[in-house]
Amino acid sequence: MAPDRWRAALHQGWPVSRTLLLLAATDTAAVPGISAAGATPEARLGTAAADAELLLQGPGAGRVHALPPLPAGVSPALISHVVLRELGLLERTQVVDLGCAIAPSVPHLRLPALESAGPACCLSTGRALDPARVKALLQRGRSWGERWNPAEPLLLAECVPGGTTTALAVLQGLGVEAAGLVSGSLRQPAHGLKAALVRRGLEAAVAGGGVVAGVGAEPSPTAVLAAVGDPMQALAAGLVAAAAARGTPVLLAGGSQMAAVLALALALAEPGRRQELVCQVTLATTAWVAEEPGSDLALLLARIGALWQVRPRLEVAALRFHGCSSAALRDYERGYVKEGVGAGGLALLWELAGLPPAALAAACDQACRLELGV
Repeated sequence: MAPDRWRAALHQGWPVSRTLLLLAATDTAAVPGISAAGATPEARLGTAAADAELLLQGPGAGRVHALPPLPAGVSPALISHVVLRELGLLERTQVVDLGCAIAPSVPHLRLPALESAGPACCLSTGRALDPARVKALLQRGRSWGERWNPAEPLLLAECVPGGTTTALAVLQGLGVEAAGLVSGSLRQPAHGLKAALVRRGLEAAVAGGGVVAGVGAEPSPTAVLAAVGDPMQALAAGLVAAAAARGTPVLLAGGSQMAAVLALALALAEPGRRQELVCQVTLATTAWVAEEPGSDLALLLARIGALWQVRPRLEVAALRFHGCSSAALRDYERGYVKEGVGAGGLALLWELAGLPPAALAAACDQACRLELGV
């Protein structure tokens, strides 16, 4: 599907599109200095639950779990809620909890015990996930993708504190030269800390007999996931690969974490089906990620494409917050928060629905004032 055909398909299909928010956790998020998705490791335990509640219930709704304190800014779930509400898509949104420490208080799906067996271990162990759990999650994703209605575009979002570090680990485990290219929730990506954790994790996986880049044949995606991945990546990769094979337009709403999902889907696909996959899949992110001086998502996707001989597509939403009255939104322009909970993909969906980005910024400004009580 050529880019203009892909955009046309999503433009025509957005009223029946479905948004899937995958919540997951990794003990990697407890490493001091690794994430700003909550100001402390303890606060990050509740980030996914709070974001899911904000996504579905909206600002000022007396939610059960308060948003965790952030160094600056406000959760990108606010942006995503505004888009879903204004486009009438909240009822077409599903939250899936893959084993977070704190469950959201909104309707959600929690998978059977093996698939939602709690947070992944810290990737530095080289044993992040039980291999049986990885296989079960991949199969669950494939099963959903095989049953997905191709007439209903899939918008895939995530909330995984610490997930940009597992993304870096998975990408490098698959053989992608990703060092220094992966973004994160911190104002300045913690490249040195991330790289040290990834190096330890991959070395531990090699010592334990895991199949990773540079060891023997082409790395096994399932082995890489088991060594250094997180639950969201496993389910999402199986889902994307199967849904795209059925001709479903897929919007990967996010940045580096969705780049890792795409790489996994390509690694899982048969070589002759990889071009077909990228023709159905587009990664959409915010301008704050795309223009971040401390990372390079476009180059990261180019390197993914070079490894599997395809050309992944990147779309950047035009949403900006320069003129907003809410300081927490203007913090995005200062390099804080940047992306998450599908914000970039949903902001792009807003544009594909024919609405101006300035109107979305104004609606977010109003929602932010309500959320913060200012």
